[in-house]
Amino acid sequence: MCSRDYNFGSESKLLIFDSLFFIFRPKFSITSYRKFTMRRLLYLLPLILTTFAFSASLPAQVFDTAYIAAMKYRSIGPYRGGRSAAVTGVPGKPDLYYFGSTGGGVWRTQDGGNTWENISDGYFGGSVGAVAVAESDENVIYVGGGEKTVRGNVSSGYGMYKSVDAGKTWDHIGLEDSRHISRVRIHPKNPDIVYVAAMGNLYKPNDQRGIFKSTDGGETWQKKLFVSDEVGAVDLCFDPTNPRIMYASTWRIRRTPYSLSSGGQGSGLWKSTDSGETWEELTQNKGLPKDTIGIIGVAVAPNNPDRIWAIIESKTGGVFRSDDAGSTWEKLNDDRSLRHRAWYYSRIYADSQNDDVVYVMNVSYHKSTDGGKTFVSANAPHGDHHDLWIAPEDNQRMVIGDDGGAQVSYDGGTNWSTYFNQPTAQFYRVTVDNSFPYRIYAAQQDNSTIRVRHRTSGSSIGEEDWEASAGCECGHIAIDPLNNDIVYGGCYDGVIQRLNHRIDQSREVGVWPDNPMGHGVEDMKYRFQWNFPIFFSPHQKDKLYTASNHLHVSYDQGNTWTIISPDLTRNDTSKQGSSGGPITQDNTSVEYYCTIFAAAESPRVKDLIWVGSDDGLVHLTRDGGQNWSEVTPKGMPEWIMINSIEPDPHLDGGCYVAATKYKSGDFRPYIYRTTDYGETWTQIVTGIDDEHFTRVVRSDPNQDGILYAGTETGMYISFDHGKLWSPFQLNLPIVPITDLIVKDENLVVATQGRSIWIIDDLTPLYQLEQARDQASFLFAPKPTYRMKGGQAKDLKTRGENHPAGVMTYYYISESVPDSSEIKLKYFDSEGQLIRTFASSNEKEDKLEFKKGCNLFVWDLLYPPAEK
Repeated sequence: MCSRDYNFGSESKLLIFDSLFFIFRPKFSITSYRKFTMRRLLYLLPLILTTFAFSASLPAQVFDTAYIAAMKYRSIGPYRGGRSAAVTGVPGKPDLYYFGSTGGGVWRTQDGGNTWENISDGYFGGSVGAVAVAESDENVIYVGGGEKTVRGNVSSGYGMYKSVDAGKTWDHIGLEDSRHISRVRIHPKNPDIVYVAAMGNLYKPNDQRGIFKSTDGGETWQKKLFVSDEVGAVDLCFDPTNPRIMYASTWRIRRTPYSLSSGGQGSGLWKSTDSGETWEELTQNKGLPKDTIGIIGVAVAPNNPDRIWAIIESKTGGVFRSDDAGSTWEKLNDDRSLRHRAWYYSRIYADSQNDDVVYVMNVSYHKSTDGGKTFVSANAPHGDHHDLWIAPEDNQRMVIGDDGGAQVSYDGGTNWSTYFNQPTAQFYRVTVDNSFPYRIYAAQQDNSTIRVRHRTSGSSIGEEDWEASAGCECGHIAIDPLNNDIVYGGCYDGVIQRLNHRIDQSREVGVWPDNPMGHGVEDMKYRFQWNFPIFFSPHQKDKLYTASNHLHVSYDQGNTWTIISPDLTRNDTSKQGSSGGPITQDNTSVEYYCTIFAAAESPRVKDLIWVGSDDGLVHLTRDGGQNWSEVTPKGMPEWIMINSIEPDPHLDGGCYVAATKYKSGDFRPYIYRTTDYGETWTQIVTGIDDEHFTRVVRSDPNQDGILYAGTETGMYISFDHGKLWSPFQLNLPIVPITDLIVKDENLVVATQGRSIWIIDDLTPLYQLEQARDQASFLFAPKPTYRMKGGQAKDLKTRGENHPAGVMTYYYISESVPDSSEIKLKYFDSEGQLIRTFASSNEKEDKLEFKKGCNLFVWDLLYPPAEK
């Protein structure tokens, strides 16, 4: 039997922090560390390993995930909930609740909201618009994909899903083209009879919308109420005393990249008395508005089924009540606070015990105890309330869904559980600084920005490890390269905040001192989108850029700004009007159009700047803005949004562009590459699913040819500059990917619905060419830092910390005999053995392994002293 030491030589280095500095030197600097050169040895019997060399690239056609199966994404949080528009409880089960996240799948609590767990991972994910549990069998759960809350970052779903074992396993049961399912109702006595209210495609006409019914548990569906291919169903409820009687509302809703339109022909209120087989329109009945109607919410009083409530969007809208099962109506309240941004809310709920108590969801939630005449407002821990479930046997027990996730109350809303236990945050752009450990910065939808260390000196990452940073919910963030405590963050309509974390000093440094919230973009001096770029030059550390329809630059920390470009958009004035009609206007800068949406300066070439607009143009300057050239890829669809631009870190004239057109109803991926300063472009999307539209593409700065693409439905990787893509999902849940950044051989992933994830060591990807076809292979570990901290397991309300050690990957093929002994030895720079881990050891220093890819983490400690 032969053996051979596998030596990576003196070029492999470990950077190790002396832990004594942390204990006895509280003022130590980042330069105060001890640097050791170490050799790593994998000692294999009876295997012979070949030596290793870095490869230029790996042909994508040979990419085999078996070699990297031990790699994983690490969820760091924050555990601060994102938007939810679908909640439910279970009658008679006071601690059991479910909610659907808008981006993050389905979640369950079994302890009254103290902790939540995802129950859809491994089966489906993404945006959830409806969750329902069968009253007659709590093991049967139906879920509809696609949120009803159709704000600017709205995500579609993937149809209907069903579980018959309380969420352990799931089956897809159709209606995948419905896109947005806002209600699912299950017959109270028969779990195989289920109804679906489908809004349909938000961006273009389609037929899979309206009210659908299944009598065989979702195996087949029949369309029972259909108005037109531009009008879907948005609300649906039973008469609790008679499931043959149902009420539904239909809604004409349309989004484009530059507008939101809520209401119009086809919006209405409906009733069925024959289990949904036929429907009668109630919209023209006495007492209801006769002008243009938009979204409608409807509810029935459980102990008085003739009492029906509706909240109606119209110029003469408000809260209406019928006391004769919908035949006639009376308007009781038209308070604007109940109808604010009607398209985003407009839900109404009857109390389960008292027919004079009714709730309306809006920025606050509102409660009436006099049958809907007057309301008192209240708030759960987070505002912007979207859904409510009240236990039929106990009207004090409820669960609410809002822009902070789901919260539970046992006292009628006086007290609620926290939303700081749900990793469902929706993030926009992500960036990092150069501190140690480096910090991650991102803006959370409907919350603050954050900065959080990617690893901590504790055993997990909790609320104490992150803080709010500059800007607000929607913006880009830029960190001063000369001082990591000075941060610039964007907010609505061009507002830029400069925040000095060290002294807690803040000031506004935007290009133009104006915040025209509520007004269209047509009269603005500069057109700043909701998510406008802010970034520093990689070559001049005092040079700060931002972008409206022009590119602006500041050399004095935002005190003054200079325009360095003409208008780099199509400047189509027909797409610059006020948004939100025909009933309610809505202008938050989300729909501001003809703006620069992505921009970047080449990390290789000073003054080489690429700019992309949200209306489909790409421009380039090679002299810092003195001259500009349009270099839009030929054949790229007009009016497409350039969502991200990535100058090639390995080629002067290279650049990658990721674009989306989903708000025009086109869900295809669009990624382009140029190698000649935009003279020619190649579309590079082979291998990406036809409906996985691409939000971001990044080039690995450490390895030429490796690209990462974040799509609406997950991650992809390419090893050949995008000629061929492969899924790179690993353990990452199905969730929209909004941004990516590579830092220190780490991949940081921002998601829209599952917070932030990290791959801690990308180096196995760089070595796949050498691992291919080997019976066994040791991947060279990355440089490692020793510091306090570790990785706790079974976390429920906190992010996962770095494993704190040398992450050592190795591969054992199926051809290796089961009787083989595997040893892993670590040596110091002088060749002295530090520690041996072996599969033959009984307890201490035992090496556990399996066939395939393995990860072993050495904690950088010598053997303990003998006791």
